Amino acid sequence: MKKILRLGTRGSPLALVQAQIVRDELYRVNVGLQQECEIEIVPLRTTGDWIPGNKNLTFLEMGGTKGLFTKEIEEALLNNMIDCAVHSMKDVSIVVPDGLSFAAFLERADPHDALLSPVAPCLADLPAGARIGTSSLRRRAQILAARPDLTVVPLRGNVDTRLKKLACEEADATILAVAGLARLGLLNKIASIFDTKAMLPAAAQGILGIQIRTDDEAVRALVRPANHEASERAAVAERALLRQLDGSCRTPIAAYATITGSEMTLDALVAKPDGSHLMRRQMTGLSEQAEHLGDSLGAAMKEALPFNFFVVDES
Repeated sequence: MKKILRLGTRGSPLALVQAQIVRDELYRVNVGLQQECEIEIVPLRTTGDWIPGNKNLTFLEMGGTKGLFTKEIEEALLNNMIDCAVHSMKDVSIVVPDGLSFAAFLERADPHDALLSPVAPCLADLPAGARIGTSSLRRRAQILAARPDLTVVPLRGNVDTRLKKLACEEADATILAVAGLARLGLLNKIASIFDTKAMLPAAAQGILGIQIRTDDEAVRALVRPANHEASERAAVAERALLRQLDGSCRTPIAAYATITGSEMTLDALVAKPDGSHLMRRQMTGLSEQAEHLGDSLGAAMKEALPFNFFVVDES
């Protein structure tokens, strides 16, 4: 009888596809595993998952932390209901519960953001007052910094739900991650792709991480061969910067690390949600010191910000 390895994930169509990608990669890097072990995908509902009753709520209004997308999955892992979990790393809190850790990061998919719109081919061509649907403060801030004449409206749901809302004219445009659209076979829906100068991605966007119980060496041995070193270093650097800037859903923060040879360049942005104040900095260092690079740039940016920058206006 085959052993069963239970892989936990959110239950959205994209999350299930991502879990299948992880499952296939685990079989690929472990010769003979498929003959002796069945990897069972276990969908779990999280607090952050879209439901109709919350359709107009922003993540800030729902609680404002990335734990909205991982809490129930991490609890299931700690309680031995699953053996490992797959996360889209851009949705993972900088605070990982005691007893859990990430054993592998898959090779990063395209980290860029894309504009989807039946009205215009790019952000610059949208008419004044056009409504862009997004619940991401990072995207909102960068949109309004570039085009303060546009209107940003809340738009939540899985990718298919957002596309339907766009078709029903609940918004004139929306912005989604290229990685997710590619994984769902929806690249044909893209009007244009932002370069990172115009729209810096979320930290670790496009990277899938495999989380395990820290003391589970058997699962670690199966998972670790799937690790992609450059993607791991990028995730570590970008998340270290988030940690220094107290990154959550409450503050627009973006980060993107690129590696050339032994060097890593980390590009980072922090902004006010209304786009009225935006700071962008870069720092280069050794890629093997990725965490130090993220810590250093994050600390330098935080020191340069006004003392009240992170105060959230609740009015």
